[in-house]
Amino acid sequence: MKRREMLKVTGAALGLSMFPVGWTAAAEEKKKKKKKEKILYFTRSAGFEHGAVKRKGEELSFSEKTMVEVGKEHDVEVVCTKDGRVFDGDLDQYDAIAFYTSGDLTKPNRQGTPPMTPAGKKKLLETIAAGKGFVGFHAATDSFRTPPDKIDPYIAMIGGEFVSHGPQQKAKMKLVSPKFPGCEGLGDGYEMNEEWYALKKFSKDLHVILVQETEGMKGGCYQRPPFPATWARMHGKGRVFYTSMGHRDDVWTSKIFQQIVLGGFSWVMGHADAEIPPNIDKVTPKAGQLNN
Repeated sequence: MKRREMLKVTGAALGLSMFPVGWTAAAEEKKKKKKKEKILYFTRSAGFEHGAVKRKGEELSFSEKTMVEVGKEHDVEVVCTKDGRVFDGDLDQYDAIAFYTSGDLTKPNRQGTPPMTPAGKKKLLETIAAGKGFVGFHAATDSFRTPPDKIDPYIAMIGGEFVSHGPQQKAKMKLVSPKFPGCEGLGDGYEMNEEWYALKKFSKDLHVILVQETEGMKGGCYQRPPFPATWARMHGKGRVFYTSMGHRDDVWTSKIFQQIVLGGFSWVMGHADAEIPPNIDKVTPKAGQLNN
């Protein structure tokens, strides 16, 4: 089976099936090679802890359960952790690394989870640059924020930085890269109720997939021209995918979100190829303008 065929998403994908038909085919291919695919899902919060990653005692959070359960269905092992020391260990065992984090991850937090070491942060960025796939959800751009005149190496890697957000509301996501994996059948975009992030410090080489359409949105941080909301870029040899979505539980169970995330993972893990020329200046020419 060709890799592009692995990405076909059918109407039979139900419930939490974030990795439907295509992922199963990819997993079967790996099974024949006796190598089970593994994703590291890091959910430590050193700032605000979102409900999607908040645990009750030792019980996994909603997003962690989603990732683990779907992974099991398709023979993909998802390792969830809030222990920052994991980045001092063996990262080669993972086929991709996913973040839903906040704050300076090298600092202590209220939950008492071990912080990432400076050496671990450096190793993470080097591992991605060497070819490891990376996926960032929602608050991943709220990690390692810096003053306006600086850009942290992590922010440079992920491609943008969180500014703020307004009230949760329905808003339009405009699709500007319909050939990117996971965007099949989305037309020119869609509306969704979500906590939408306002973002800044965009990398100039972003390949924008979804644009935040700001017209009519409520909240001062949205009174600005349209800006990137989901994108892909290369960090050295590593494939990086980020989406600002993922705050609400019903977003995690949305078929649209699942399909987009499937495409992101498929691309960063090398199951699908896509042309990702920088298009930020073309599709969001005023992305850096923070107010009208």
